[in-house]
Amino acid sequence: MDPRTNPFAPGAGNPPPELAGRDAIIEEASIALDRMKNGLSAKSIMLVGLRGVGKTVLLNRMHVDAEAKGIPSVMLEAPERRSLPALLVPQVRLALLKLDRMAAAGDRAKRALRALGGFVQGMKLKYQDIEFGLDLGIEPGVADTGDLSADLTSLLQAVGEAAREKRTVVVLFIDELQYVEEDELAALIAALHRCAQSQLPVTLVGAGLPQLVGQMGKAKSYAERLFEFRVIGPLESADARRAIIAPAERCDINFNDDAVEEILRQTDRYPYFLQEWGKHSWNMAARSPVQHGDVVAATDRALAELDASFFRVRLDRLTPAEKRYLRAMASLGPGPHRSGDIAEELGKKVEAVGPTRSNLIKKGMVYSPAHGDTAFTVPLFDAYIRRVMPSAD
Repeated sequence: MDPRTNPFAPGAGNPPPELAGRDAIIEEASIALDRMKNGLSAKSIMLVGLRGVGKTVLLNRMHVDAEAKGIPSVMLEAPERRSLPALLVPQVRLALLKLDRMAAAGDRAKRALRALGGFVQGMKLKYQDIEFGLDLGIEPGVADTGDLSADLTSLLQAVGEAAREKRTVVVLFIDELQYVEEDELAALIAALHRCAQSQLPVTLVGAGLPQLVGQMGKAKSYAERLFEFRVIGPLESADARRAIIAPAERCDINFNDDAVEEILRQTDRYPYFLQEWGKHSWNMAARSPVQHGDVVAATDRALAELDASFFRVRLDRLTPAEKRYLRAMASLGPGPHRSGDIAEELGKKVEAVGPTRSNLIKKGMVYSPAHGDTAFTVPLFDAYIRRVMPSAD
């Protein structure tokens, strides 16, 4: 069939043609923002899950929905080796400029912009990756002490007061939160906590890998009471079927039932992989309906594309010792696995491989679903490792 009309869209954060199975969490976020906009309380929302479950897609959709309601928002990704202040400054400025242009009278937005100027001045010495220059003046004594926790709290309070004056809410949408350093994460949580206590309309909708829950609890013990943690996993069977069937039907193309079942079996119903198999099954089929054999033929192409991009980009950033650790995990199966079993597979003591495991967690390759357990953060990664590393050597 014609690849020019292929509706399936695998990619990093690409919106799928059918966002199936996520209506409840999208509505939960919408309700929370509407409540805060109307002066009511609501918890911040945290999306946690493995790679490929669609956390970034959801975050982008929620951001678009917020902007459509006229809600000023901040959208950013927390990459490794960048400070949170450096990421926040330009985006918070944009949100405040939007607030300043809103019709309601008042000068709180201008005061918050001056608070942002003080925040930059106070943070530049400590976080030298702040390259943003602001000529906004400062608000003496507000967010300018050089202490991240105190200044971020003061800044978000000023933002919240401006939002309340304009009868709206400011939302921080932050992806890949697991990469934020513990002290910076603690400062962000403390600032949001203070805003919640003061009923100021500032909230966070974040996303990260499963280890983020533990990281936030370690940073601030009350984090579990401040956030609604929502685990985003593979789709239910009916939703996974809809993710394949609905886009095709809009193009007057059908999939046989056994073809759909084969896609679900190969992908374990993970949204990213559904798009990959849908794309290649469409391209392999000569005509509608797409047959089971088309999906089987497409599997080699789908795996080859995943191996060359989705999987390989993660493996290439690892040291030889880290690769050997993952190969030992893969030899035991999908997981999770006891750390002692992995060490035994490597022929070493648990203590000897502990630093390697810690580095892999920091790099977002594995996480600990329970004490002493280790699991891959990327679905189907064990099979990939066995394909590219046939032996531990």
